[in-house]
Amino acid sequence: MKIVQICPSSGDSFYCENCLRDAALVKALRRLGHDVLMVPLYLPLAADKTEPVSNAPIFFGGINVYLQQKLALFRRTPRWIDRWLDAPRLLAWAGRRAGMTDARDLGETTVSMLAGEDGRQVKELDRFVDWLQTEPEKPDIVCLSNILLAGMARRIKERLGVPVVCLLQDEDGFLDGLASPYAEQAWEIVRTRSRDIDAFLAVSRYFADSMSARLGVPAGRMHVARLGIELKGYARGDGEPTVPTIGFLSRMCPERGLERLADAFVLLKKNEKLRTAKLRICGGKLSCDEPFLAGLREKLAGAGVLADVDFLPAFEHEARLEFLRSLSVLSVPEEKPVAYGLYVFEALAMGVPVIQPAFGCFPEVIALAGGGVLYEPNTPEKLAGAMEPYLLNPQAARQLGAQGRSGVARVFEIEQTAQEMLRIYAATIQRKSHGP
Repeated sequence: MKIVQICPSSGDSFYCENCLRDAALVKALRRLGHDVLMVPLYLPLAADKTEPVSNAPIFFGGINVYLQQKLALFRRTPRWIDRWLDAPRLLAWAGRRAGMTDARDLGETTVSMLAGEDGRQVKELDRFVDWLQTEPEKPDIVCLSNILLAGMARRIKERLGVPVVCLLQDEDGFLDGLASPYAEQAWEIVRTRSRDIDAFLAVSRYFADSMSARLGVPAGRMHVARLGIELKGYARGDGEPTVPTIGFLSRMCPERGLERLADAFVLLKKNEKLRTAKLRICGGKLSCDEPFLAGLREKLAGAGVLADVDFLPAFEHEARLEFLRSLSVLSVPEEKPVAYGLYVFEALAMGVPVIQPAFGCFPEVIALAGGGVLYEPNTPEKLAGAMEPYLLNPQAARQLGAQGRSGVARVFEIEQTAQEMLRIYAATIQRKSHGP
């Protein structure tokens, strides 16, 4: 099967679950013998730094998208100027400044991108579709990485005549987080544009049900393809922690619940048996996260525990494996329900138990794989209480982690995900070929 996978990149400043997910899926599909064209959007793909995955130029370069949104002149510039603005080094620099975009610019650009051929980036859209038409072999199907790319679907289908499917993972949080009136406008456009999508593949049952209701998508077009990971390299070895160690793996920002975890850590350190406990924080950040992190360090210093907290700068694959081996437990106490937590699967694959709030996808994942503890309500006190038994009893933590590793291998191995997606792709292609 010839598949086009369109993957927006956030650059390499923080732990981007969507980018890592798409790279893992593409590699799994290729191992199964399929021809996958992976097209990066906006910024260079972080996964390419260690192992080239994308095999197409960058389209919708982040600088061009921004300038075309702000100035009509850049909607008519010749290609040589656009090409200069799409230079990978320049885009990499822009990616590190991405957090500087204000709420109004973000909202306006999101609405315009969703508008597709009616938006201000139509020049980029037409260039991309023109390029797809020059490919020697016509694709069988095109997969959009998320619903924020739905504005592309209509033009792709008109010009290529192939079905378009869309992965779904936590887009609701981004859209709800836009300033008014852009959030309302974006949701209205998304609901309209979702009619151009032939099939949706949600990463969890929780999110499939949630987005079916919000988008008004019929049951026949909504599927669940639970995302897994490649287990290669996830071996605990001799990496057992020498002291009780809590880990956090995600972007270092308020939305991921990092301050709640820090508060729980302060509570745990009051236990004399946990006076040597450590908190290790990994996952990168954007420039806009710096004030939050400065305040968090000040808070930890005031509590007298900052010396036992590590803020780790490196989070590429090998650094993550080393980080995970150093943990007793991992927790990312999200502020709001999420569709998927790659950090959960990475920890469980390493045999590290997870402690997560009892909402969103977490009850579903723990029920299927084991290896974790759920707590509610989502307060520092409840979180500390859930972690404490496993920090005090390393054997219990090892047993729970081993259960999780076995469950991930059984239910969430990436090849299983790829095979399920291929089944959905084949059914979608067949249905499309038979007409409405």
